[in-house]
Amino acid sequence: MTGQKDKVFLLAPGFEDNDRREYCPECAELWGLLSYFPAIKESVDITYQAIAKPRVDIAEALGDKNQNCPTLILSGDSPRYKGCGIMRKNGHYFINNARDIGVYYSKRFGTPYPRGYVPSEL
Repeated sequence: MTGQKDKVFLLAPGFEDNDRREYCPECAELWGLLSYFPAIKESVDITYQAIAKPRVDIAEALGDKNQNCPTLILSGDSPRYKGCGIMRKNGHYFINNARDIGVYYSKRFGTPYPRGYVPSEL
């Protein structure tokens, strides 16, 4: 993904599951963060996924066991910071939960940290 934007995978809002319409709280949290800070939103490509698995776009990049939403796949040019849950699979660096993505953005863009965050480097 060198030279490209980071990619964020979110579940589409209002999906059908459990015989009703639902939304993913973690995806909504991340969408809120992107809305709070337009500079972050402009730095990523957002791809919506269906609730059903396989979530082909994520599975193609990270394998069948890494299909969580939200997931941020970092471009080859994006910095890697300690303490924000960055993992590596199939040559891609990624973060697969809203709070760690929020911490990553705090380190990268200087935005506030998620409430309750305690640096793991201490």
